[in-house]
Amino acid sequence: MPDQKTVPDQKQPDPRVRRIRPEDVDAAVRLTYDLAEYERAPGECHLTSEQLHTALFGEQPAVFGHVAEADGRIVGFAIWFLNFSTWRGTHGIYLEDLFVQPGQRGSGLGKALLAALAAECVERGYARLEWSVLDWNPATEFYKALGAIPMDEWTVHRLTDDALEALAAQA
Repeated sequence: MPDQKTVPDQKQPDPRVRRIRPEDVDAAVRLTYDLAEYERAPGECHLTSEQLHTALFGEQPAVFGHVAEADGRIVGFAIWFLNFSTWRGTHGIYLEDLFVQPGQRGSGLGKALLAALAAECVERGYARLEWSVLDWNPATEFYKALGAIPMDEWTVHRLTDDALEALAAQA
């Protein structure tokens, strides 16, 4: 069998995208705050570098990430974790955040980040790559063009703060 590098038409991973490293955490946190600003909720973001570092590289990491680089700088990122489909009987990836700085949009970095996650799914036998998108976000058309299907019949529910504490107190 020929070496992968010599096979014609073999798509190689985008070299601008790679797994996040400890030294990338501060940049990922900055991008998270940029995302919160973009999503019109800057006051809701409280992430610290220490929190993200622990989540990604602590004793039992349950969060994973990729970064996108341009001109030696991190200009985009994807933070994700595993979910599980009881119907499919296997894990999937839930993409918590995807963000590319405005000046880099249209360069293919968003697609490259999603392709890297899709490759993770395929390589590991995961059944799904899922994420949520705000209804007003113009990226919805980009996602549809990739073949993503909006799950319009589903409504996300969330417990936080006082409501979360009140329900926990009933346990």
